[in-house]
Amino acid sequence: MMKPAAIEAFFATLQAANPQPQTELEYTSVFELLAAVLLSAQATDVGVNKATRLLFPVANTPQKILALGLDGLESYIKTIGLYRSKAKHLMQTCRMLVDQHGGEVPGTREALEALPGVGRKTANVVLNVAFGQPTMAVDTHIFRVSNRTGLAAGKTPLAVEIQLMKRVPPAYAVDSHHWLILHGRYVCQARKPLCPQCAVCAYCEFKDKTKA
Repeated sequence: MMKPAAIEAFFATLQAANPQPQTELEYTSVFELLAAVLLSAQATDVGVNKATRLLFPVANTPQKILALGLDGLESYIKTIGLYRSKAKHLMQTCRMLVDQHGGEVPGTREALEALPGVGRKTANVVLNVAFGQPTMAVDTHIFRVSNRTGLAAGKTPLAVEIQLMKRVPPAYAVDSHHWLILHGRYVCQARKPLCPQCAVCAYCEFKDKTKA
C-alpha cells in the first residue's frame, strides 16, 4: 500500500498539474449535471455530450423533459447505450423532482439515491460537483488506478471508496476523484499504462511499469 507521505506527494503533483480539475461532462445547471451523469452509465462522456448538446437547448429542466414525452426524449439520446432504460429512468426522475422537490435537485445522498436510475456513484458525482462535498465516485478508472498504484485496495467499488475516503488527505478530498478519473482515462490506462509519461510514477506501487 502507498505510504502516507507518498499519497501526499501523489496528490500534490496532480494538483500542481491541474489545479482546478473539472468533469468532462458538459452542463450549465445542477439538473443538467444530474441528467448527464444518469445518461453516462456504461457510456463515454464524449458520447453523452454529443447527445445533450442537442437535448439541453430544447429541454434542460424536469418540466421540459416531461413535456417531451418518452418517445421525444428517446429520439435525442438514442445514440447512447441503454438509451431506452435511461430515458425511462430520467422521465421517472423528472416526475419525482417536480412532485417531491419543486423541480429542484436535492442536495442529500438519501434523496438523490431515491431517484430512479440514480445509484451511489451518480449521487456521489452530483454531491461533489454541484454541492462541493468530498465524495468519491468510484468508476472503472478510479477502481483501476487505486488498486494498481496501491493508493487504495479493494475488490469492489464500495470497498475502494471507503479506503479512499480514509486515505486521501483532507486538503485534496474535494478534487481527488477528478484527478483520479482523468489520470486513469489519459495516463494510467487499462491495457497499456503510459508509465514513462506519468508524473506520479515515483509514488506508484505498480511494479510492472511500461518501458519507455
